Amino acid sequence: MKAKILIAVIFFSGMMSAQQTKTDSTKTKNIEEVKLSKKVFQKKSDRFVYDVASSPIAKGTNSFNLLQQTPMLSSTDGKTFKIMGKSNVVFYINGKKTLMDAEAITEMLKNTPSENIQKIEVVTVPGSEFQVEANEGVINIVMKKSKTNGYNGTLKMNNSQSYYNNPSSGIAVNIRQNKWSFNSNFNLGSYTEREKYTLTNGDSTFRNESYGTMDDPNKNYGGNINIDYEINKKQNLGFSYNMRYNKSFNSVLDMTNFENGQLANRTVNHEDAQTRNHNFNLNYEIKTDTLGSKLSSNISYLWFNRDKVSLGETFPFVITDKNKYSAFQQAVPQIINNYAANIDYIKKFKNESTFAIGTSYNFTNTDSDTRQDDFDGTSFINNTNLSNHFIYKENIIGAYVTYERKFSEKFSGKLGTRFEATISTGDVVGKPDIGFERDYNNLLPYATLNYAINENNNITYSFSSRVRRPGFGQLNPSRTYFTPTNYIQNNPFMQASRNYNQEINYMYKNAFYANLSFNFAENAYSQLPLQGTMINDATGEETKFLRYIRTNYGNNKQLGLTLGMNKSWFSDIWNTNYSANFEYATLSGGVTKDPTSQPIAGFTEILQPYTIDVKTLNTFFQANNNIRLSAKKDWYLGVNYWLMPSREMEIGKLHTQQSLDLNIKKILGNFTFLVEVNDILNSNIDDIRTLQPNGSYNSVRSFKYGRELNINVTYNFGNQKLKKAREVKSANDAIRSRT
Repeated sequence: MKAKILIAVIFFSGMMSAQQTKTDSTKTKNIEEVKLSKKVFQKKSDRFVYDVASSPIAKGTNSFNLLQQTPMLSSTDGKTFKIMGKSNVVFYINGKKTLMDAEAITEMLKNTPSENIQKIEVVTVPGSEFQVEANEGVINIVMKKSKTNGYNGTLKMNNSQSYYNNPSSGIAVNIRQNKWSFNSNFNLGSYTEREKYTLTNGDSTFRNESYGTMDDPNKNYGGNINIDYEINKKQNLGFSYNMRYNKSFNSVLDMTNFENGQLANRTVNHEDAQTRNHNFNLNYEIKTDTLGSKLSSNISYLWFNRDKVSLGETFPFVITDKNKYSAFQQAVPQIINNYAANIDYIKKFKNESTFAIGTSYNFTNTDSDTRQDDFDGTSFINNTNLSNHFIYKENIIGAYVTYERKFSEKFSGKLGTRFEATISTGDVVGKPDIGFERDYNNLLPYATLNYAINENNNITYSFSSRVRRPGFGQLNPSRTYFTPTNYIQNNPFMQASRNYNQEINYMYKNAFYANLSFNFAENAYSQLPLQGTMINDATGEETKFLRYIRTNYGNNKQLGLTLGMNKSWFSDIWNTNYSANFEYATLSGGVTKDPTSQPIAGFTEILQPYTIDVKTLNTFFQANNNIRLSAKKDWYLGVNYWLMPSREMEIGKLHTQQSLDLNIKKILGNFTFLVEVNDILNSNIDDIRTLQPNGSYNSVRSFKYGRELNINVTYNFGNQKLKKAREVKSANDAIRSRT
């Protein structure tokens, strides 16, 4: 409570101070007008715009650190970003969606000098032209442009010390020569994650407890190549290739299990996994007039492959007929092939209005041949109930149209709609009763209205509807084990959910903002814990289990309010980015059966229903401070803190999380030295607890050793004002996020 009060005092006192400051002379007023003309942070039509080129923060750092200081954004793990009140983030560069997976995006951001960025746009309610799902928001990074011939690049070396030492490095190069542009980056690194688990579940008659650790070593290689050729002043041809390889061999999960307070057994899971991701895209673009109208087309191919093999063994401490050595071998390969194409036409008019129309097609084939063999006492025998060859095919035809117009200096609007037709089939070879066919259409309207009341006040209303489709891996009916009786169960019968988003935004003096949003998800899905009992019909022996199943459960309503401040003090010596998010959520529904359960001869399965009836107020507070320590602008201190008090979710109650991060930066010519200490309080811990009305309970506590020391050295070489190759939107962008 003290932390909440302190943050509120700092936040609102800063807001009041800014509004109550009085000027004493005409000279001071003129200076203030010059500062306001920069408009470092402002609201434009359907997006927030953070003008990095006018901000003193963007000196000698990288794009990732710059995004951490961007209003409306937060990162609680040092790897991914969220927009306040949004479920996920999709990255665009120069208006084109990136072709990289999450890890590759993080490496790209950490290897891109902040001096290369002109502005960062945060789109909280994306228009019909954006290929996004559900309640996703968009971060669009606009790079600086120059026609100068030459080259530049960045060389980065980083070492992180947490539980293990994790080194990484990367290089990025940009080359421009007349009509040819080329940019490429390559990153490599190794890291080993350690997590400490505490798992409990049971009811009034039974209690199961598991304690242990997971060590997951990883090696990463990734990069991309972009080539752009200017055929003439109106036409461009571009090619891009993106790849990512992850190798995680000898990952070990070691758990000690207790039943009703008695030491029962020890389970050890060994896992080897490899992930390969290759993406190719060919783009053609032609400008049709001098106003900026253009036609753009793309043809794309994506190949994704993940191979995972594991050995799970259970060692009893007291050997009985019921409690004896057991083991299983599991292979879960997945191959995804995606073929995509799209055409977009943007027509601009002299009255500053814009008309856009486009169409897209995606065909995806997912092949998952899961095999599980169980140890019968002498050898491994195939378990036909848990082995399956699942083939999923999906066709999505999309089309959109939008019209945007500036009616006056104060009033502008944008109207659009998107149509998506989805045809999908799922088949398990040899098991026709598990197959399905789906054919559904969605008309997804969009509208936004923006009114600039005066120079200091702006208000915007937006509405959007979207579809959220399950990830391909979530549809594969396979299991991931923590212990033999505690595991995740994927579900091929999950259906897409429909999402409706509304938002009202108010901004004052390009520094203070309030964002009121409402999101309604119909037929929402999540990962839910189902407890049950497997009974041996012949002996009456009972085995309790906990099954985390991904499934549709009901409806999700979220009413959110975000208050924020982005302001510089004392002649830009102290830069602040404070925000507070309040969310009232109503979650309702439940699960009474497992659609993936198959009858097993000689056994009866009894499943306890899982009920969701949540009404809760969730909060999040963030305070980022950047302080210039020297007049030469070569020493900087960063003090960042975020707090997320306990919150209720579908899966249960997530207990309080917080993190205090400090960093110091030294700029020495083309070198930047950055030392960071993350999660100083060692308090960023996942602790989720569930209690059902029938008395059954479940808890998962994961300690990730988040306290980390990072030492980063970056060297920028060449002409840093050089323009990168033209970034291109791939036709299969919407598919990549679901891999």
